[in-house]
Amino acid sequence: MLQIAVLDRCTVTNGDISFASMEAVGEITYYDVLPQEEIAAAIGERDAVVVNKARITAEVMDACPNLKFIGLFATGYNNIDTVAAAERDIVVCNVPGYSTHSVAQHTFALMLHFASRADDYAASVARGDWANAATFSYLSYPTFELCGRTLGIYGYGNIGRAVAAIGRAFGMHVIATTRTPRPAEDGVEFVTADELFSRSDYLSLHCPLTAETRHLVNATTLALMKSTAYIINTARGGVIEEDALADALNSGRLAGAGIDVLDREPMRPGHPYLTAKNCYITPHVTWGTLDARTRLIGMVAENLRAFEAGKPINKVN
Repeated sequence: MLQIAVLDRCTVTNGDISFASMEAVGEITYYDVLPQEEIAAAIGERDAVVVNKARITAEVMDACPNLKFIGLFATGYNNIDTVAAAERDIVVCNVPGYSTHSVAQHTFALMLHFASRADDYAASVARGDWANAATFSYLSYPTFELCGRTLGIYGYGNIGRAVAAIGRAFGMHVIATTRTPRPAEDGVEFVTADELFSRSDYLSLHCPLTAETRHLVNATTLALMKSTAYIINTARGGVIEEDALADALNSGRLAGAGIDVLDREPMRPGHPYLTAKNCYITPHVTWGTLDARTRLIGMVAENLRAFEAGKPINKVN
């Protein structure tokens, strides 16, 4: 039976989901978020660790000679030194696809904030504005239809495709950029990155954070965008140069931004988004529906079972 350290437990549950499927695979010791200097000691002599955002570096691996498996409560794995793991014959497995529908849903929640302003109107009603209005309705916040607008998708994996399907259902014209050029399919037009930035009314980011995608949204690419456009980021914070986006919002170069992820989390005091105009922020919760987290635990258990059987799945290194 595997000896497993589970780190970051508090980031995937507040007591509302069961870890029984994982506990059936091995003997688990749970930890919440730990300082970096305590991670190696927490893993100790165990042969497996499962983390969400804890950093597993080469130094941690060297301090844990029995470690043979690193699992993630996530799809992204930029917090794991996968090269160092491969050099030490440590298997690294992520969980792809568990949150596709949740992230796509939240992407449109952010988009609809700007299109429909439902929460702004609800807050206005709560303040008593409607009760004191002279007429049956008032148009304090401009609203727009998504139908007919151009939805740009950067990254056309599982989530990008799910977002595209919802966009088409709203009657949007969908364009996308992928690493490999491809012909139009399923009502999606594939374009260059520059075209994506220049043509999108709503630009939604759905790519991993890599050396190539870090700060892909920057002063240069923002200058290509319409002043009436919106950026939605539910991918990774680091794909946006945050000061550049804040400047674009404050100067009116961009109409708004819906943000769920930051380059450094939790948000630091004085972050430029806090004072940026029309910047709507949620705290990295796109993935966190009860449905997605329940699915996540089951898939992590499957990764552990497959590794124990000598046939690892979802291996990323």
